[in-house]
Amino acid sequence: MRRLDAYSHILPAPYFARMRELAVDSGALKRWLELDALHDVDARLRMMDTFGDGYQQVLTLSSPPIELLAGPRDSPALARLANESMHALCERYPDRFPAFVASLPMNNPDAALAEIAFALDGLGARGVQVFTNVNGRPLDDPAFHGVFAEMARRDLPIWLHPARGAGFADYAAEDTSRYEIWWALGWPYETSVAMARLVFSGLLERHPDIKIITHHLGAMIPYLEGRIRLGWSEQLGSRTAGDDLARLRSTTPPRPPLDYFRRFYADTALSASAIGIRCGLDFFGTEHVLFGTDCPFDPEGGPGFIRETIRVLDALDLTAGAREQIYHGNLLRLMRLPG
Repeated sequence: MRRLDAYSHILPAPYFARMRELAVDSGALKRWLELDALHDVDARLRMMDTFGDGYQQVLTLSSPPIELLAGPRDSPALARLANESMHALCERYPDRFPAFVASLPMNNPDAALAEIAFALDGLGARGVQVFTNVNGRPLDDPAFHGVFAEMARRDLPIWLHPARGAGFADYAAEDTSRYEIWWALGWPYETSVAMARLVFSGLLERHPDIKIITHHLGAMIPYLEGRIRLGWSEQLGSRTAGDDLARLRSTTPPRPPLDYFRRFYADTALSASAIGIRCGLDFFGTEHVLFGTDCPFDPEGGPGFIRETIRVLDALDLTAGAREQIYHGNLLRLMRLPG
């Protein structure tokens, strides 16, 4: 069985070296420095070899977002370095890395559009990655409309990754988030909010065929299907008054919100949660779910999430055709690559 990992992260060596130069606080890189398979390609290949020739990865750049590392003037060069470095890995190891996803300098929207053209047309990237906010700005900000419109025009997918740090306090009376709540609960919240903003701002109505791959199987959306349908969608506006209500009524898309939420795609990177993967499959359907592992961010530094996600998927009661869709068929179709 071919298993094409839709969401595995990497920091190519040239980019990682530059990232370390730019980091203001070297302690903030602690997590990345501990994971050899994140930036040492030989360590990564040895780890991948344990899963056989059928296991491959589509490369996506690891967080932090480029716009957190460099301002609008310097972020385009950093994105270019990331994309050229990932392209070089795909050229050198095509059997392991058949494709990569381009990174964008989203704090410079004009440069982001230029990088889409360069990375997709010149380097052969098969999509782009954006984060759930751009230094605190929502993705439905008009400044980013062009990026979504261009990817819809090109009919290639957008990988959506959460971005949230400890500086996002959990309570207004505090300055930081404690106990790593910002990550464990904050990241699913971030993804869910970004999806909701794209839905209610009308993006999926303007671009009905746009393809957006949400990390971590759509985050909170599948689990909260009932709350979204009965509590939110069918009572939308009941909690809003005045000018805000008029604005809400004038901008709400015509179809039920759940119809738009189900148009997203989602990967299986749920830390091998069988319960979560079953829930996501029930919500999105097998045609919108992609095999993804979050490699190498597991306690073993790479193999754990791959092994356990495969174990969970192989134990599900799926037809052979549905299993092939999830493992490689859906992603190849989205990236418009031959099977």
